[in-house]
Amino acid sequence: MKRRLIVILTIITIIAAFVTPINAEEPVKQQLLVDKARITFKSFMIDKDMAWFREHMHKAKGFLIIPDLLQGAWFIGGSGGRGVLVVKDKTTGDWSQPAFYTIGSLSFGIQFGGEKSEIIMMVFTQKGLDRLYSSSFKFGGDASIATGPVGGGAKADVMADSISFVRTKGAFAGVSMEGAVVKANDDWNELYYGKKVSPLGIVKHKLVSNPGSAELRNTIRDALK
Repeated sequence: MKRRLIVILTIITIIAAFVTPINAEEPVKQQLLVDKARITFKSFMIDKDMAWFREHMHKAKGFLIIPDLLQGAWFIGGSGGRGVLVVKDKTTGDWSQPAFYTIGSLSFGIQFGGEKSEIIMMVFTQKGLDRLYSSSFKFGGDASIATGPVGGGAKADVMADSISFVRTKGAFAGVSMEGAVVKANDDWNELYYGKKVSPLGIVKHKLVSNPGSAELRNTIRDALK
């Protein structure tokens, strides 16, 4: 009987050795995206064409940062990427933990493909934030979005729930986010924070935290001083 118990415990130990790493997967991809979001934000801060972005970013309630939007074959394909949303606490002025999203569309108004873009969407209204807190929504239908003015002399006044700014390698410019579908990435949120949590629970109710987001949040906070 004792020997049988030892055998059973040994089997359980062996199984646990294989199962535990899967369930306790480290959020490597998620942390990489957070780090790339920080790099993207910093690159916008030094880009001479992003003067309007810098002059108006203090008015934003939140930023949806997409470090890599892959643009494919537009006649038969589409585009997609992942991003993180950070929201400013209007009481303390602190920036929230990041919530993960996926974004995609059959068309962003692009006439040719094969490009990779960095995008930051500045969310200016509560309506814009509320739409992002939902599980899925479409820009332009549920909340208005406009393309941000770029260039050293950009002085246009733009009114929308959100305004998108794009940096793309090559000659491409003028990406429109109209019609883009944004969806909360629940799986990535769970992996990064170790528990199931909604975007609202992350950015507003502050139910979770991950120290790996500190550099991103500090970068945004310092840029707005």
